[in-house]
Amino acid sequence: MASGGEAKERIILDRKQIIVSSLCKRLSLDPKLFLGNVEENDIKSLCSNILKSSENRAILKNDDEVMKWVAFAESFPLDSESCFGILNGLNADLAPKSVLLGNGLTPSEADVIVFSVIHSSVIGLSKSDREKLPHVMRWMDYIQNNEDFGGLFDKILVDKAEFAPQLQRSKTVAEVELDSNAKEENSKKSNAVKKVTGDNEAAQEKKKLPDKEPMEKEKEVSVSLLNIQVGLIRKAWKHPSADSLLVEEIDIGDAKLRQVVSGLAKYCSPDELTNRRVVLITNVKPGKLRDVMSEGLVLCASNEDHTIVEPLLPPEGAKVGERVLFSGNDGKAEDVLNPKKKQLEKITPHLFTDDKGVATFKGIPFMTSGGPCCSSIPNASIK
Repeated sequence: MASGGEAKERIILDRKQIIVSSLCKRLSLDPKLFLGNVEENDIKSLCSNILKSSENRAILKNDDEVMKWVAFAESFPLDSESCFGILNGLNADLAPKSVLLGNGLTPSEADVIVFSVIHSSVIGLSKSDREKLPHVMRWMDYIQNNEDFGGLFDKILVDKAEFAPQLQRSKTVAEVELDSNAKEENSKKSNAVKKVTGDNEAAQEKKKLPDKEPMEKEKEVSVSLLNIQVGLIRKAWKHPSADSLLVEEIDIGDAKLRQVVSGLAKYCSPDELTNRRVVLITNVKPGKLRDVMSEGLVLCASNEDHTIVEPLLPPEGAKVGERVLFSGNDGKAEDVLNPKKKQLEKITPHLFTDDKGVATFKGIPFMTSGGPCCSSIPNASIK
């Protein structure tokens, strides 16, 4: 019997092989040219090499966008619990469109790659779970029926609503007259009722006015309100009047470095932070911490008893200053968070690392152009 580690390695290997086979099928390439390098290469490298080898390279579009979805495939979890959270985010992302890339109906390389990596998870979903993912199921069905995979995948049976038109017959002259008389009588009754109950109806209408407060509350907990960016700490030093605080100058791609005060003195030295990549919220309201101005919040992972704390780490391929994105949460960030609305306090309880250390919001990875942000602390809270 294979150990847990061996089983995971087998799943990862199978996943890479199926992606290579399906992508090569789409681009009319021989998969044998790439399958020999599957074990030593990650998904990103394999996909990049295949795309570069295609004779149709000239017609491939949105290479950068394709690689973002490659990063999604790379970070797609192995366990079913985490998978459903990611699929839920994908479901929201697919709600307004037919395919992952472009505004049309033609599947792209990104669609093929993502379909390949999530197929084994989706085909095993229960009926109730499938009903919670209508856009994913609709998209899966569309891809499997429009893309030639050459028998690589078992067909996913998708329940579709049946349309049963009601047959109508022509009304007789007598029936038409009866309908006309009935409408006239109902109109007279309706006018009489309106005269008596006009005030009551007006009162009822007021009660029926939609309550905007739930919509506002829902908006306030969206992670898209946060402007989370990749930063590079250029310099760090001890706070002049607080032993638990450090001060950092962080490059986020602007002309001016951003100064941030963090409670990291117990866990990191200034030297350890210097030249380290971090993830920070840049639209918190600036303010002084013990007389030193702070213009951001460095996001850190912490174990349960807070004995281990470390800043989240963006991947090497991430660009300094780029915004961290969350699949299915594409709203515009607030210019400055409003402390009175407690927006940050409502979002941070949903930030945590999964069992592999990938940083997530409600199970959806912190995604950059180079892949997801991570921590060495699994199942950690993020603040």
